[in-house]
Amino acid sequence: MSTTKKMAGVALAAALGVSTLSACGGGDAKDKTAGSSDAPKSKTVTLVSHDSFNVTDTVLKEFEQQSGYTVKVLKSGDAGAALNQEILTKGSPRGDVFFGVDNTLLSRALDNGIFTPYEAKGLADVKPEYVLDKEHRVTPIDSGDICVNYDKAYFAEKKIAPPQTLDDLTKPEYKNLLVTENAATSSPGLGFLLASVGKYGEDGWKDYWSKLKANGVEVVDGWEQAYNERFSGSAGGKKAKGDRPLVVSYASSPPVEVLYGEPQPAEAPTGVSTGTCFRQIEFAGLLKGAKNEEGGKALVDFLVSKKFQEDMPLQMFVNPVTKDAALPELFTKHGVVVEKPENVAPETIAKNREQWVKAWTALVVK
Repeated sequence: MSTTKKMAGVALAAALGVSTLSACGGGDAKDKTAGSSDAPKSKTVTLVSHDSFNVTDTVLKEFEQQSGYTVKVLKSGDAGAALNQEILTKGSPRGDVFFGVDNTLLSRALDNGIFTPYEAKGLADVKPEYVLDKEHRVTPIDSGDICVNYDKAYFAEKKIAPPQTLDDLTKPEYKNLLVTENAATSSPGLGFLLASVGKYGEDGWKDYWSKLKANGVEVVDGWEQAYNERFSGSAGGKKAKGDRPLVVSYASSPPVEVLYGEPQPAEAPTGVSTGTCFRQIEFAGLLKGAKNEEGGKALVDFLVSKKFQEDMPLQMFVNPVTKDAALPELFTKHGVVVEKPENVAPETIAKNREQWVKAWTALVVK
């Protein structure tokens, strides 16, 4: 995947002229890496992740103080690139825990055998629908929904009701209004394609995209271009004079617009079409061959702890997966609850992803 939900949140923050907290290693030059030959009992535990991992410094420091481990975060590009590197180094991993594989790539990770089974402390608190691997090779950490966002001002001015479902997007009143990302180069673009597969099935999604193409859907390479350049409802899109009032983004995008708005608006300027969504679930796993397996287990436990789960929403713009974790007011006030997102089984995605993307490209782009 070329981007992730968290990267979109970080990019949105950047577009609005602010900076976000970066994940810190919490150590200094004297720290030994998890794989140091002279540190068989290293107190450093290494988390390999995509570039979007983020945690409040004080929350990470508290874990380090309580556990006695120092966390080193090794960011490795987008989720797909990071996973590829772990597959290539299978058995001799670069770290102890991998975070960031989602349900679109999960079967690939499991089929390549890069994880050691571990049932995390606190797994019983994770909502059952997120536990997709019964062998506990991976642990659910967060979820988020890829959805069409709309520009509230545009639809109010035109006196047109915003679309709410995938079917709506093919109607004449929404002709030439939607911009989406390329499914071959973008995570939200792929997620939107999978939403159509989930809704219309393997035999019906192509017909749906034929209708979208006939209705003037615009395709761009990635989220940054779609949301911050072409979409008329975002702060970046307004500056760029974007003229598309519908965009494929995330259910968390409206709260982020509020959080980083200057001045901060009382109401989000954008809305979410809740009948257009595909749910992403991200996982963490103990890497097979980890040099610090005990530290890795403690780190996985931390990632599903209430402290970390409640820290995530404003750091990575995702939802917690545990039952007792509370969402911040920003999310409850300006976000939406997607009751029935589309889903496609990870093994079905793994089997068909490449051919679906090729068929989509031939149908929509070429």
